[in-house]
Amino acid sequence: MGNNKEIANVSKATIGRMPAYLRYLKEKELAGERTISSTAIAEDLRLNAVQVRKDLAVISTVAGKPKLGFEIADLIADINRFLGYDNVTDAVLVGAGGLGRALAGYGGFRNYGLNIVAAFDKDPDLIGKKINGVPVFDAGEIAHMVRRLNVLIGIIAVPKAAAQQAADALVSGGARAIWNFASAHLNLPDSIAVKNEDMAASLAILSKRLAEILYNEK
Repeated sequence: MGNNKEIANVSKATIGRMPAYLRYLKEKELAGERTISSTAIAEDLRLNAVQVRKDLAVISTVAGKPKLGFEIADLIADINRFLGYDNVTDAVLVGAGGLGRALAGYGGFRNYGLNIVAAFDKDPDLIGKKINGVPVFDAGEIAHMVRRLNVLIGIIAVPKAAAQQAADALVSGGARAIWNFASAHLNLPDSIAVKNEDMAASLAILSKRLAEILYNEK
C-alpha cells in the first residue's frame, strides 16, 4: 500500500493526519466545492496552517495557487496515491467474535484500500459460515490460507492469550503487516509492520481528558 520509499521519509504524525484530510476533502467535494486553501483546511480541522502547508507539500504533485488554493480533486487523488488507497489490498481477520464482526461489517475499509477476504476462528459454530459477507475458516488454516490467497495484511481481534499464536500463524503464511486489536504485546521480527490499537489506553486517555475538562469547569 502506497509508495514505501515515499512514506519512509515522512513523519508518522504527517501520515496520521492524511485520513482526516481525505475525509474533509471528500465532504467538500460532495458539497460541490472545487478548490480549497490550506488556510481553510487548517481552520476547519483546527490545525496549524504552516503544518497543513507542509503536509500538503509532501503529497501534492502540484502547488496550490495563491488565490485559488488547491484543486480538491487533485488533492484527493494525491492522498489516495500516497497512502495506497487507490490500490485495494486484501486482508484477513483472525477472530470472528463481537469485535471481529464489527470490523468485518465496516464497509468504509474499502474506501481506504482494505478488503477483508477471509476470517478465522476456533468456534465450530462459526466455521463455515459468513460474518457480514466474509467467510469464516478454521483458525488452524490461517497460514495455509494466507499463503494461498497471497494476503499481506492480517487483522487480529482475538483474546489476549491467543494473539501471539495468531500473529505467528499470519507471519508463517507470509503476512507482512499486522493490525493488532488484542491487548497483547506481540513478539515479531522487525521486518513485520505492526500497528497496535490499545483500547484500554485510549479509554484511559479519554477519561483523563474528561477529568481535566470537568475540573477546569469548576
